[in-house]
Amino acid sequence: MLKLFKKIFTTRILTENISTSKNQNIEIIGKHCRKLINRYFSGSLAIRQVDAGSCNGCELEIHALNNVFYNLEQFGIHFVASPRHADMLLVTGPVSKHMEAALKTTYAALPEPKLVIAVGNCGANGGEFGKSYACRGAISEVIPVDAIIHGCPPLPIDILQGIIMLIKKKNLNSRFWILNCEV
Repeated sequence: MLKLFKKIFTTRILTENISTSKNQNIEIIGKHCRKLINRYFSGSLAIRQVDAGSCNGCELEIHALNNVFYNLEQFGIHFVASPRHADMLLVTGPVSKHMEAALKTTYAALPEPKLVIAVGNCGANGGEFGKSYACRGAISEVIPVDAIIHGCPPLPIDILQGIIMLIKKKNLNSRFWILNCEV
């Protein structure tokens, strides 16, 4: 045990310092996001994430939103297990043949107004997988999509900004949302 303590004290800290400009940028975007969520969602935005057949690159970036650096929950956004409890559907990857029915069922269970964001190039247009015997292609081929966040994979900050852009595009005279917002 003493050898371990000696090694810790002689080696010192080997991690990199966090850049404060990036951290401040997240805080500014997060505060803006918090105001929009308080205004339109009574303080809490629930998101259901669905992987429709992706390579998991976009999922890793979405999961990064929940880590201690981005800490999405401090801004009032959290992920839920059921689409019945969700305000928004975040879909990644091209829709594989086997996930088509599950995605349609999830979309049907989402309460009105149905907000759907396609994440990544695969979700936007099928990406590398395209359209084939095993793949239906873009998410918009299967369910209506309100916003697209491009990237392969998009950065967590881009995903957060895409969520903000969709919320800002809300039609204030109606319960429903303006369609075709691209980030």
